[in-house]
Amino acid sequence: MNALALYGEALGGGELRAVTRDGRPLRVDLQRWLGAVTADEERLLDRARGPVLDVGCGPGRHLLALARRGVPALGLDLSSAAVQLARRRGAQAIEGSVFGPLPAVGGWGTVLLLDGNLGIGGDPGALLTRVRELLVAGGVALVELEPGAGRGAFEARLEHRGRGSDWFAWAGSARTSSRAWRGARGCAQASAGAPAGAASRRSL
Repeated sequence: MNALALYGEALGGGELRAVTRDGRPLRVDLQRWLGAVTADEERLLDRARGPVLDVGCGPGRHLLALARRGVPALGLDLSSAAVQLARRRGAQAIEGSVFGPLPAVGGWGTVLLLDGNLGIGGDPGALLTRVRELLVAGGVALVELEPGAGRGAFEARLEHRGRGSDWFAWAGSARTSSRAWRGARGCAQASAGAPAGAASRRSL
């Protein structure tokens, strides 16, 4: 089954899991994605300056938090179900790929890669290079690195209510995968000073 279709079904209810080909479970916190932003995330969003592009926006909780602050923001997601849900919740979002045609290329003040979305496409270096193309000069990318999420490229699939999706390319977003920053053309790295115990954040 198509992974996006299975993800869309899971947004309507039920547990969603993800596993690698060797059986290693990956963190999928669907209830967190459907909920409100945490205090740590609010502090992270203090760094965002508009306009903001949220890559892999899911149901749109970061977009809604930015809207409450009066920060213009647009969500981007491959999942039509996620985009529709984000819109119903009052966020602005479009369906599409970060590697495809997008509005305002070179004009975004901030790009978000949160909730493990550094793994999109299985090549963090290529993703960060694309993000650099999207940003205005002096713009910032806020990227979440998840300890324990593994490193390197691999294939994974989603599982929901006894069914498994097709395999898709993904990459670990653990701190050790930060070597990809060095390979991303035009990117620089700086610590975002995440609180102890929280997922690491990086700005570029």
